[in-house]
Amino acid sequence: MEKQRLFSSASPLSYSSNSILSRNSLLLLITLLVILGVFMPWAGSPLFLFSNTNAPSSSFPSKWVDYSLAKAAKFVAKNGTLIACTVSYRFFPFLNNWLIGVSRQKHQDKVLVIAEDYATLYKVNSKWPGHAVLIPPALDSQTAHSFGSQGFFNLTSRRPEHLLQLLELGYKVMYNDVDMVWLQDPFPYLQGSHDVYFMDDKTAIKPLSHSHDLPPSARNGRTNICSCMIFLRPTNGAKLLMKQWIEELHAQPWSKSNKGNDQPGFNWALGKTAHQVDVYLLSQAAFPTGGVYFWNKTWVEETKGKHVIVLHYRLRQ
Repeated sequence: MEKQRLFSSASPLSYSSNSILSRNSLLLLITLLVILGVFMPWAGSPLFLFSNTNAPSSSFPSKWVDYSLAKAAKFVAKNGTLIACTVSYRFFPFLNNWLIGVSRQKHQDKVLVIAEDYATLYKVNSKWPGHAVLIPPALDSQTAHSFGSQGFFNLTSRRPEHLLQLLELGYKVMYNDVDMVWLQDPFPYLQGSHDVYFMDDKTAIKPLSHSHDLPPSARNGRTNICSCMIFLRPTNGAKLLMKQWIEELHAQPWSKSNKGNDQPGFNWALGKTAHQVDVYLLSQAAFPTGGVYFWNKTWVEETKGKHVIVLHYRLRQ
């Protein structure tokens, strides 16, 4: 009603060509309303920290260059749990998007950004001190690392090593790709005390009540589990899975004929440790990948997305 009174009280002269100031004032007022109504609720969110996308200078405070994973994990972890993501500088827009959902669920303080280059390390810690750490060697900050490239493989193949180190430090770890969005808090859905929780990458919809066991292998002998979201407890089973994943990636390095990524290795590792690791397959209806959500429009329309907890966009596909 306030807006209606505001516009109805405007004089006809305010729309004439001689009233530029009035039009500009109106535009300014609308802009302020948008800022107050949309952005101010997020003033405490990490999202605001990364608005400047210009690359930082090449000089980095030794404080962050020497910042160890052990110190960073201890700083961000809450009740022995942290949320980890791996980010290179060219993926900052994805990081911003992802942090919106995490902040809505009040979990942003647990976020640990594993920086894959010094530009990312400096950028995050200059605005959000202590929330980024670099585990050498650093990658080139200006490389886009497009899906299927060797740079992308180099980026993603380091993931199990990072996760294993965090498990060895004794932390429960929620890993996320940053091309995801949190619509609800995922932690209440991590039922029981299993070693590892993950999402299905199959496009056929399974009901909320589906089995949480590892699905049957495909014709090639490999499952199709998504490595985009993984929750791990610091158990012997979870550590074994990470070690096997590392071995699989070393055995199948990137080549021009095999433009792979980390996910096939994760699935081979799951198959080889199936009887030694306690796994929990999350519901597709609650944790859909992009292939499920965007390729099954009928299901999306029927459910209105009401069961979705975390959605993996998979914008690179």
